[in-house]
Order: sequence, then structure tokens, then C-alpha cells
Amino acid sequence: MHSREIRTDDLAVPLGHFSQATTATPGRLVFISGMTARNAEGGITGVGDITAQTHQVCQNLRTAVEAAGGKLDDIARVDVYVRDIDDFEAIHAVRRQYFTGVAPASTMVEVSGFVKPEYLIEINAIAVLP
Repeated sequence: MHSREIRTDDLAVPLGHFSQATTATPGRLVFISGMTARNAEGGITGVGDITAQTHQVCQNLRTAVEAAGGKLDDIARVDVYVRDIDDFEAIHAVRRQYFTGVAPASTMVEVSGFVKPEYLIEINAIAVLP
């Protein structure tokens, strides 16, 4: 995907690793369901550790987009759900390691719970493949 960051001085600089907006060249859309810290064996990686869970979530996103024929740089938008919004900086530190091209547009919200109480984060995504 060819994406381009849209940035304007009329909006504040983002606080985390995300773009104010992005454009993506027309292509095939891939909608990735919410990924948690559930690993390939079905266990939960990093119980109680937001950094470890965020790594697992990003790896799961990469696996899903690659299975569709794309790569992480093809992800144009993510929605991030967290148990504790105070984990914002730790989450974005990990995201910077995975989203090394144009950062996706993003929303992050704090939620009261997930399907499993051990989950600390869930991310869904939209990718645009060439």
C-alpha cells in the first residue's frame, strides 16, 4: 500500500505514535478483528504486563495482515482498547517498533473489561493492500 500522512498545523501534534489522518491508494481492504495477547497456542502472553501484551497483539496483527497478503505498513487505521489509559506511553513505545512507516490513524479508549479478565489491550485494524 502506498500511504501518506496528512498533517496540518491547524491540529495539535499527536501525543503518541499515530497520524492525524492518512490517505491510502485504492486497493483491497482487509478488516482485522480485535487482536488480544492470545498466542498461537491459545494461551495469554504477558499476564499483568502491558508491554508484553502489546508485543503479542502487534505480532498477531502482523500475522493476520500477512495471511491476507500484506504487511504491517499496509495498516491504515487501528482502534485500541485498553484497561488502563495510563499505559498510553508504554503501548506507543511498542507500536513504534512495529509501525515503522507511516503511522496508522488511531483511536485509543479505556474500557471496563474484555472477554478474558487477563487481557489488558485489544487492537483491531483496517489495512489497504495493493
